[in-house]
Amino acid sequence: MSWSIAEVAKLSGLTSRTLRHYGEIGLLPPAFVAANGYRHYEQEDLLRLQQIRLLRELGVGLPEIARILDEQTDRVEALRAHHARLLAERDRLSRLAATVARTIGELERDTAGGTVKINRPENLFEGFDDAQYADEARRRWPEQYEQSQQYADTLTAEDRERMGRETTAAMVRMAEHMAAGTPVTDEAVQEEVHQQYVGICRFWTPDARAFTCLGQMYVDDERFTANYDAIAVGLAAYYRDAMAAYAQNRLS
Repeated sequence: MSWSIAEVAKLSGLTSRTLRHYGEIGLLPPAFVAANGYRHYEQEDLLRLQQIRLLRELGVGLPEIARILDEQTDRVEALRAHHARLLAERDRLSRLAATVARTIGELERDTAGGTVKINRPENLFEGFDDAQYADEARRRWPEQYEQSQQYADTLTAEDRERMGRETTAAMVRMAEHMAAGTPVTDEAVQEEVHQQYVGICRFWTPDARAFTCLGQMYVDDERFTANYDAIAVGLAAYYRDAMAAYAQNRLS
C-alpha cells in the first residue's frame, strides 16, 4: 500500500513543499515516483517520517536527524529513546511552568503603586514552543512560513535555547524602559526594536506594513499578550507602539 504526497501531507500536517524538500536533501525520499510525476510513500516511509517529526519536536535540526536515522539499526529501540526524551521534555516543561508561576508571583509582590520592579527572569520563556501558532501561520502567510521553516530547520536545540534567553532578556529591558516612562521613539527603545527586527529577518523580512501589523497582533492576540504581559502588564502595547514608530521611521 502506498500514499501520495498529498495524502501524506494531510496525514502528517506538513506541506507538500516540505516533503519535497525532505526528499531533495535525502532525508525522506519517496518510495517511487508514478508516471504522472507524483511522489508516493510506503509504510516504512511513514514510520521514518514519524521519527523525523518526533525529533523536530525535540528541537533537533535536519542534518542531525538524518545522521540519527541513518545510524539507527533497531526501530523499536530508537522509538524507546525518543519516548524517553519526550518524557524528559514533559518534565522540563513542568519545571518551566513552575518557574513562570513563581516569577509571576514575585512580580505581583514587587508591584506597588503602579511601579513595576523587574528581577531579570532571564529564563522565563526558556523552552516555550511556537507550535501552537504553526498551523495558523502556515495558513495566513504560506510563503513567509516556508521561508522561516527553512531557517528554523538549521537551528540546533542549543541555538533555540540561546535565542529564547536573548528574547526574554530583550523583553525585560523593554519593560524597564516602559516602567521608566521612556517614550517609544527614544533612541534606546528604537535600538531594542531594531535588534528585534534583525532577529525576525533571520526567518523572514517584513516590510513596514507587515512589521506594524505584527506589533498590533501582540495586542490583538491574547496568546501573545499573555506572554509579553507576564513580564510587565502593558508591555505588549508598548512593543506595538515602538514597532509602529520603527516601521514609520526606518522601514517606510
